[in-house]
Amino acid sequence: MLSVHVDNVQDVAVVQCEGRIVHSDAAYTLRNAVTLQTDARAVVLDLSGVEALEGGGLGMLVFLRQWARERGIQLKLFNPSRFVRHRLERSGLSRIFDIASIGDVLALFDAGKGRYAMAS
Repeated sequence: MLSVHVDNVQDVAVVQCEGRIVHSDAAYTLRNAVTLQTDARAVVLDLSGVEALEGGGLGMLVFLRQWARERGIQLKLFNPSRFVRHRLERSGLSRIFDIASIGDVLALFDAGKGRYAMAS
């Protein structure tokens, strides 16, 4: 089972995932949470609480990467658990995903502040 919680900070959506992304239900839960973020400049997937990731979950991450690209939204994977990082590396997908550090995520929020300051 997968639990997803979304926090929107300025124009950045942080999607916190906990559990397992091994069945299609979990993959669709993730897809629905991310694809609702159409107004976001960036989506950060916090994968620190994901303990299992199988083929359907990997495929969904690839789908979400393409979905975000088509809309000009940055998609960042943040703090993937050791298991998730291993699965990404074994599948070769670690090369196509932007795995963000805490500094990268904080820079997203700072960049958003600058945009709002210029608008006022």
